Amino acid sequence: MVQVHPYKVCSDAPIYSIQGRELQAHVSHAAENPGGSRWPQAISGTEIQPTAASVFFCASVSCLQKSLCMLQRVWVSSPGSWALREPDCHHSGKQTSWKCGFVRTIIQHPCLRHDPKGPGKARMLKKIQICLCFFFVSGILYEISLLSGCFFSYMPMSKHFLTSEQVLNLGKSIIFLETTERLEPPPLVSCSVESAARIYQDRPIILFMKGLTNDTALDLNSSYAAFSLLSSMKNVFIFPLQMETVFQETPLLQWYNQVIPEQEKNWVHVSSDASRLALIWKYGGIYMDTDVISIRPIPEESFLAAQKSRFSSNGIFGFPPHHKFIWDCMENFVLKYNGNIWGNQGPFLMTRMLKAICNLTDFKGTEDHSCQNISFLNPQRFYPIPYPAWGRYYEVWDKSPNFNHSYALHLWNFMNHNRKAVVAGSNTLAEKLYKAYCPTTYEDLIQNAKLRDFTHSEDAA
Repeated sequence: MVQVHPYKVCSDAPIYSIQGRELQAHVSHAAENPGGSRWPQAISGTEIQPTAASVFFCASVSCLQKSLCMLQRVWVSSPGSWALREPDCHHSGKQTSWKCGFVRTIIQHPCLRHDPKGPGKARMLKKIQICLCFFFVSGILYEISLLSGCFFSYMPMSKHFLTSEQVLNLGKSIIFLETTERLEPPPLVSCSVESAARIYQDRPIILFMKGLTNDTALDLNSSYAAFSLLSSMKNVFIFPLQMETVFQETPLLQWYNQVIPEQEKNWVHVSSDASRLALIWKYGGIYMDTDVISIRPIPEESFLAAQKSRFSSNGIFGFPPHHKFIWDCMENFVLKYNGNIWGNQGPFLMTRMLKAICNLTDFKGTEDHSCQNISFLNPQRFYPIPYPAWGRYYEVWDKSPNFNHSYALHLWNFMNHNRKAVVAGSNTLAEKLYKAYCPTTYEDLIQNAKLRDFTHSEDAA
């Protein structure tokens, strides 16, 4: 069982960096965090590495630091007995200085007296000295490896040491939102997140889930297969979606405090529209709907996705933090709020705000438009199959399209009222996309699910 909740942290937690960006890796103690949470997969050394300022063994062998502290108290011999003595004695009128956590030749204690057992003890302390020197030299070699770019094995740090704030502050995150209460991401959501994790391997992929709270217990081994699958990916992070926190210091907070979700007709969509604006405003990056399959990197930083000529989607967009366009969108969200009209706070909001600053024209061919340093990307980039033809994703094609002009594909799950799904062996376009861009999801949630269903039916018979 995994218990998700905040962590109490040490004041001496080491600094780590992800792809050159610093963050505080808070280390929790079992005594301070009884029954603490464990994320199922640690991040590899290519994602989290100690900064050059940190000492190697302080990070990779945390227990060594405590051991060195204990070695401040050294064994001192006296005739016929052994006793523990504090290392504060004097030799030739000079006090010996001891520093915990720093490798020193601790065996040269000036207070040792002659004892018949001395040679044996000296050999033992000599071995300790050799071990400590090994860690010290390894640390130096590791720091050199970071500067030279060569690989060096490193003990991985668990992802549960990182908070959503720390990961978002790295910048350039790919953000997904689940504003329903469900805890088990369906295969399409899993495919969207996995495909992004594969395409953007050097960027954090974050899935915020409203149903996930600090007190939620998750059984990763059985009940929530997709959750376990996504958590195991090295650059995927899953956090609770806490809207009140997200809306802090934005124009949306006042709206959120006044709105009554139970009385909202389209609350799942409206709350998602608001949350994506606030997160991109605060931290920057790219937002994607959970029915978008990534197929190649998006080369733009500030962009909107055209659903068709002169009409913008809000299912995919990206901006640097604190971009004026996003702030203006949040203000208009509140000013023109009407939760009864689907899309009024989403694609219609983006379109009217873009029209306010740009003269939109029809697209010709596969060209993109640009205005006010915002790229308005051609519908071919994300919507090569328009929404009236969304069902074609679940059909068998004589010749599958190559999507050479696309960065990602929006599968229009909102239109899928009959809940068409990818079926193993169906040879539909969607199945081919799963195989190509989210193979782990396809294998674990499509193929294996079919085998499990077949096995259960055989057992029942």
